Amino acid sequence: QVQLVESGGGLLQAGGSLRLACAASARTFSNYNMAWFRQPPGKEREFVARITRSGGTDYADSVKVRFTISRDNAKNTVYLQMDSLKPEDTAVYYCAATTTLWISAVSPRQYDYWGQGTQVTVSS
Repeated sequence: QVQLVESGGGLLQAGGSLRLACAASARTFSNYNMAWFRQPPGKEREFVARITRSGGTDYADSVKVRFTISRDNAKNTVYLQMDSLKPEDTAVYYCAATTTLWISAVSPRQYDYWGQGTQVTVSS
């Protein structure tokens, strides 16, 4: 069982930056492929970024260049650095984990563990 706890959400103006963190309880955190998803108000949960256990990364087109996912295995933590934020980035952001290495892992169904989410609100 893995517990994930997100932090770092908040309210900010467009153009600003924010860094989210997700702390994992897993003893073998380095074995997990980690991802960030988000759920805008009234919409489905959508893929944002993934980092594999070997450090490979994938991004949704909407956040490519602006967002950076990274991990620190010594701290059992995955990060999401978000720059040049836009109002359309407003959402609850969720951390997710799986030991399965999918070629493409953009569906929430491909992840086994989830955090409780952290709210990010970007005003115009």
